[in-house]
Amino acid sequence: MSFQDPHHIRGTKRSKQMNAQGLTAFFRQIHERHPLDKITFVCIGTDRSTGDALGPLTGSELVLYGVPNVIGTLSSPCDAHNLESAIAEIPADHTVVAVDACLGHPGSVGSYLLSDEPLLPARSVGRMLPAVGHYSVAAVVNVNGPRPYSTLQMTSLYQVMSMAGQIASAAAEGFGLSGAEAEARFKLWPLA
Repeated sequence: MSFQDPHHIRGTKRSKQMNAQGLTAFFRQIHERHPLDKITFVCIGTDRSTGDALGPLTGSELVLYGVPNVIGTLSSPCDAHNLESAIAEIPADHTVVAVDACLGHPGSVGSYLLSDEPLLPARSVGRMLPAVGHYSVAAVVNVNGPRPYSTLQMTSLYQVMSMAGQIASAAAEGFGLSGAEAEARFKLWPLA
């Protein structure tokens, strides 16, 4: 989980705030540059906090859509404790798309910050973790406040699940995954 904007790495703000419709175009652009089998999605977060579960929920849905390389699912979250070792295992020739939740301004809740830069996970809680991704999606799940842990615990599960589903379905559409996988994804529970 990061504060908005989690893409401030080189002193530039290169992320674009988008609604759900902008996600598909973002993933299509990535697909035009990189084949899906050479992309690894790193879905950051934990299943122990409602607001921070966006990453594992997204990762589980991506697996159900048939995305071949996903780190961070409900059954195997990628969080602050294992992030560094997880990204060390990614093949050097892979392009990384990082997905994480963030807190933002009241008018930005429900939107997505999309970037062709890495994001900085866990900065809002004072952790210094490595930047992740060649591309990144930060989903604004709730309003930034003085107590980010409490805010995340009180974040709407419906909001988080909806946003995770939108990211996964947009990625599937952007990468040309459709048909039976898309129809079958809601028939499988629990998620991967």
